Amino acid sequence: MPAIERVTLFKIPKESDRQLHIEQYGILAQSAQKDGKAYIHNLTVGQPHQDQRAKGWNLAVKSTYESLADMEYYDKQCPAHAELKKITSPTREESMVVFYENAL
Repeated sequence: MPAIERVTLFKIPKESDRQLHIEQYGILAQSAQKDGKAYIHNLTVGQPHQDQRAKGWNLAVKSTYESLADMEYYDKQCPAHAELKKITSPTREESMVVFYENAL
């Protein structure tokens, strides 16, 4: 089965809050575990280049999971993700998530 690729976009008004998100994703990358093992295979985060096509989305996160079950664990049960959301959620206006299996 192909890996699950997840893209999350955020609208975060303050630059300092965008930096907070980046720091917290760095912590998440080191601490997220399922059954005692790292389960996020790849995690990248960054601010998009200035471009009108971004439509106000100013922070992007891409993560890769071995399975849909692993991504669902991330969404619903992962203590590291819960902690990230607790810290960062108040600082953002909006978020959008899409996920897919690579068709190539």
